[in-house]
Amino acid sequence: MRPLDWVIVIGYLGYIVWDGLRRARGTTDIEGYFLANRSLPWWAVGLSVMATQLSAITLVGTTGQGATDGLRFVQFYFGLPLAMVVLGVTLVPFLHRAKVYTAYEYLERRFDARTRTLTSLLFLLSRGLSCGAIISAPAVVLSAVLGWPLAWCVAMIGVPTVLYTVVGGVQAVTWADVKQMVVIVGAVTAIAVVLITRIPVPLDDALAVAGAAGRLRVFDFSFSLENPYTLWSGLIGGTFLMLSYFGTDQSQVQRYLAARSVDEARSSLLMSAYWKIPLQALILLLGVLVFLYHVFQTGPLYHNPAHERAMRAAAPATFDSLTRRYADVAVARASAARAMAGARAAEDPAALAEATATYKGQEREADQVRAVALAEAGKVVAGPTRDVNYVIPRFVLDVLPAGLVGLFLAAVLAAAMSSIAAELNSLSTATIVDFYRRRFVTVADEAHYLRASKWATALWGAFACVIALYAATLGSLIEVVNRFGSFFYGSILGVFLLAMLPRARARGAFGGLIAGMATVGAVSVLRPDIAFLWHNVIGAVAVVVAGLLLSAGAPARETPR
Repeated sequence: MRPLDWVIVIGYLGYIVWDGLRRARGTTDIEGYFLANRSLPWWAVGLSVMATQLSAITLVGTTGQGATDGLRFVQFYFGLPLAMVVLGVTLVPFLHRAKVYTAYEYLERRFDARTRTLTSLLFLLSRGLSCGAIISAPAVVLSAVLGWPLAWCVAMIGVPTVLYTVVGGVQAVTWADVKQMVVIVGAVTAIAVVLITRIPVPLDDALAVAGAAGRLRVFDFSFSLENPYTLWSGLIGGTFLMLSYFGTDQSQVQRYLAARSVDEARSSLLMSAYWKIPLQALILLLGVLVFLYHVFQTGPLYHNPAHERAMRAAAPATFDSLTRRYADVAVARASAARAMAGARAAEDPAALAEATATYKGQEREADQVRAVALAEAGKVVAGPTRDVNYVIPRFVLDVLPAGLVGLFLAAVLAAAMSSIAAELNSLSTATIVDFYRRRFVTVADEAHYLRASKWATALWGAFACVIALYAATLGSLIEVVNRFGSFFYGSILGVFLLAMLPRARARGAFGGLIAGMATVGAVSVLRPDIAFLWHNVIGAVAVVVAGLLLSAGAPARETPR
């Protein structure tokens, strides 16, 4: 990192913290702290909804996903537009008009207190785990940049973010999200421009090379429960996931509850429906461009510098042998890719077919060498060696000029701080409203609940930092977050679906929720090959079926518990 990069990073983060603290002044009650007194404009809420998802995980994990697996991941979001329309007609107007703090308050009104408590508890577990993964993403970047242990980097990100969130409220978080969207889009665009100018063949020829490597494949029409990214898993499993995430997850519900009106809350969600898929595709395409850059300019054998250092120290002969072999393959691959570009320009079908076949063979050999290298690294380092989360950080450090490195890191760190703050704020809301004020201290003044809210934020921050150390070893962080969520989301959605069915009773809702979680848990253990997106469908269906069966014969209104 050069001095200019540090100036950009420190200056931007300093501004974000100062502005957040400034906007937090005057907050004296929990409605102001959690919901900004329901006064936020729709466009700010909409950008905040998108920014909560476009965290550091998006910049680190999704770009790495694009570089290693291509554009298939975008199918994950195909259910989003339908989910936004359904929620705009159903849950959004009801919850906004109900003047609740959390979505789970409604479940007590419809069923009973124990259903509300269990559902809120499941949210706290799922979102607490996901928040840990969100902290992991910038920690991975800092670990690669500075060569520091991951634990130090987690503390460096987590501690100041927790302190900032404790002081600020949802209003500070929302306006920070607006700024982060500008920085993220600016950083992604700037890096894409640099990549396009540094790829030595015309862009259309380069994209043909990416297509030959399978990186531009978007649609997979096969119906497979094992494949996580198909058209059907995105449309069916993705719709269930998005309905649950945006309709029942407090981190998202809290955003549109803070909007001025029902219409503005709807508009904020429709912003995600229109813009999320194109923006996600752009970020995946950035990863594809990084892949292409390394096709023509030999990339590192290990994207994770820690693996490289460990192999140099523990097995230098193996490291040198693999490095030479990879360099030879990379030169041959680049030559074949240039031949492809030349054949396309010359409009020579025979030469193009031959060059494409040669390139595909060299690409397979490069993948094999990398697989062997990662396996060898696994013998000398603790834990998994998948380095998908290090692809974009390593590229940024090795290739980008001064200034752009700082801009990228500022985007990653600012995105992390805003997203972590949003998650912690929602965790604190559910903890205080659904548990502390509902069951433990039922009568107290606003100042007491505000202090308790800040303590809850700090405790959840500590929990998330611990989880972050584990999450960083699980592979693509964008997948890790959605795996955590998919284990819980379907069952939570199922309870809200039951709430819309007149025949459902409290006994059925509580028992159905337990049955749904048990079913998802059993499927995860007995059929680990079933892709995580289908867990949302399985959980929701299990809750509704079990809930209706258990509701048969129950009285119309059972005694609240």
